[in-house]
Amino acid sequence: MKERNKMKSLTRAEMDLMNLLWNAGHALTVGEVVEGYAEPRPAYTTVATFLKILEAKGYVEHRKREDTGRTFYYSPTLSREKYIARVVGDTKDTLFGGSAKSFCSFLIQNEELSDADLRELLALIEN
Repeated sequence: MKERNKMKSLTRAEMDLMNLLWNAGHALTVGEVVEGYAEPRPAYTTVATFLKILEAKGYVEHRKREDTGRTFYYSPTLSREKYIARVVGDTKDTLFGGSAKSFCSFLIQNEELSDADLRELLALIEN
């Protein structure tokens, strides 16, 4: 099995916040993150706490901009794609003994795939 940098996994609420940061494509303030949520929005202090937790876990970093004084801007430390690759790789290693074949077989057998989906997957395999 491959050795991976172990980062603590994300909770559902942390994933929601990370998705806001990834979708923004640029660093956000706590207030801007709060505004990104649908109603009812979480409290400013709740979002600030989650950002501190995510920073401690290594998923987020903050910086100050010269033109804004004390305001912190938060951004992800890794892309959504790298996070997905890490989670999928960990799942494959943990639940399928590192076997990509077993992992893919499980997905194909347990997901409702249309004929078009199956043809597309077959084309990916053939290329």
